Amino acid sequence: MSGFGRILLVDDDEVFCEAIGRTLRHAGFEVALASHFNGALEYLESKHPVDLLLIDIVMPNSVNGFALSAMARLRRPELKVLYLTGYDIADFKHLASGPILRKPIDEMVLINTIACTLAEGGRSDDMSYPIS
Repeated sequence: MSGFGRILLVDDDEVFCEAIGRTLRHAGFEVALASHFNGALEYLESKHPVDLLLIDIVMPNSVNGFALSAMARLRRPELKVLYLTGYDIADFKHLASGPILRKPIDEMVLINTIACTLAEGGRSDDMSYPIS
């Protein structure tokens, strides 16, 4: 499955960010990268079009992904969110306003989950939480 949509990927691991960004661009998505909270908020405030926030939950020396997604949705209520974590998904499921994927991520699972999240009519709050 390939997709079309504009994604803001936020992860403190720049190597991971670049690799996932390349994968998503190859699948047909437009991708902007941010390695920290401030960069993500600046991008969102710049009025660049964004359909989906793809965000790491735990980022050292930074606001966590849940706080960032809440702040992002204050600016853009229609924004869909997909979370990433290297930790146990069960630890975060009750806090998420969208699906959570566990790192390392299978590329096809990621692409399909993004496509399904973007295809949802409303916000992604009620989607199931795929485990990879």
